[in-house]
Amino acid sequence: MTTSEKSSLENLWNSPDPVLFAEKKLNITLDKWQRDYIKTKGNTAVRAGRQSGKSFAESLRVALFAILNDGTTTLVTAAVERQGVLLFEKIKSQIIILAKHMIVGNPTMHQIVLRNKSRVLMHPSGRDAYGLRGYTAHKVVIDEAHFVPEAVFVAIMPMLATTNGTLDLLSTPLGNKGFFYDAFMAGSNFSTFHVRSEDCPRISKEFLTRQRREMTNLQYRQEYEAEFLDALQALFPADLIDKCMTIDKTQPKENSYMGVDIARYGGDENAFVVVDMQDREHVFARYVETTERVSTTETTAKIIQFTKDFKLRKVYIDDGGIGGAVFDYLIEKPELKRKLVGINNASRSIIHDKSRGKRLMKEDLYGNLKRMMEQGHIQLLKDEGLRQSLLSIQFEYSDEGNLKIWGRYSHITEALIRACWCVKSANLNIWVASSRDGKIEGVFEQ
Repeated sequence: MTTSEKSSLENLWNSPDPVLFAEKKLNITLDKWQRDYIKTKGNTAVRAGRQSGKSFAESLRVALFAILNDGTTTLVTAAVERQGVLLFEKIKSQIIILAKHMIVGNPTMHQIVLRNKSRVLMHPSGRDAYGLRGYTAHKVVIDEAHFVPEAVFVAIMPMLATTNGTLDLLSTPLGNKGFFYDAFMAGSNFSTFHVRSEDCPRISKEFLTRQRREMTNLQYRQEYEAEFLDALQALFPADLIDKCMTIDKTQPKENSYMGVDIARYGGDENAFVVVDMQDREHVFARYVETTERVSTTETTAKIIQFTKDFKLRKVYIDDGGIGGAVFDYLIEKPELKRKLVGINNASRSIIHDKSRGKRLMKEDLYGNLKRMMEQGHIQLLKDEGLRQSLLSIQFEYSDEGNLKIWGRYSHITEALIRACWCVKSANLNIWVASSRDGKIEGVFEQ
């Protein structure tokens, strides 16, 4: 340790206000609530609007806890590994800036060890926290806590028993029930923080005004005002999802069907779901994969490879927005020309002659999946990303009686509902229609 590093660390240890010292070291200015939150002792629950800075505040809170408290173990978890990794990487970055010389060896995606014997660990919880059992922790951090099953909290609480440890819960709200909701509303055992996006100086008022125009009132209140709302309802209840999740890791059979959801501008994940049919009614969703921040070229190559590997009969893809570019490219490929089906669930019909049928709307696709789940006609892969995506899907009715379906993590479900359309189109003769100038117009029922 150099003299400069030792001096910097002693200043942090001896500072009457380590948070203020960290601000100067990081060259940042925290929001007041972030500063208050980082200094708070004991159990905490934070419900915060989108992009309001909760993950940054938590990362600095954990970094300071590990640096200033010798021999402690902090466990960071979330239902899905990707979420836990994102928070863990922020924590690691804070420690590197504040006390890089304290790090022992090379940090991994799941562990960072300090010279003062403190550790910060990251492991996904899954649906029952089976992989977390056996740990003892001084602090447990649960990101997107409202999406974590009740069984996880049952498994986690004993970790804190012998250490008198504490629990940090972070989430954007999802309805008005569950452990996170109870912890926040009870108040006695948790210090609570409610942060609206409009309180964040880094979010422009113009942006929020646009979002308010584009979203329903209930959507906006939940996503940006972080309100617990009972007016929003889960389209797929947790018990229904768990009843359908019966398939362990396996590979799809040949002649399967794949649904694809292409990430929008600003989105970060493409989703691929492969299903096979037993008797044109019963479906088995055996394969789920997501890709992050990849090029359109890589996405098209992956779809072509899936088609070969699984000998796919049909590929159902969103042909609107960015998906339209992928669709237009793939439809020219001989191996996909007769297999590609464009489904833009916003408005487009898959029926060429609209007098012979109705438009395929979002409620058609989602309604088909829910009917299959309720009637026991579909079995799902035990995949936490899929489970969280299904849990996030909500619905509400406008004052005019119109149905609105949406979800914060909808991409995997969007791929699933397209793949499951195979039960509707299995008896249809699908063909590709071309315009006079040779450009592909779409896929229609004949």
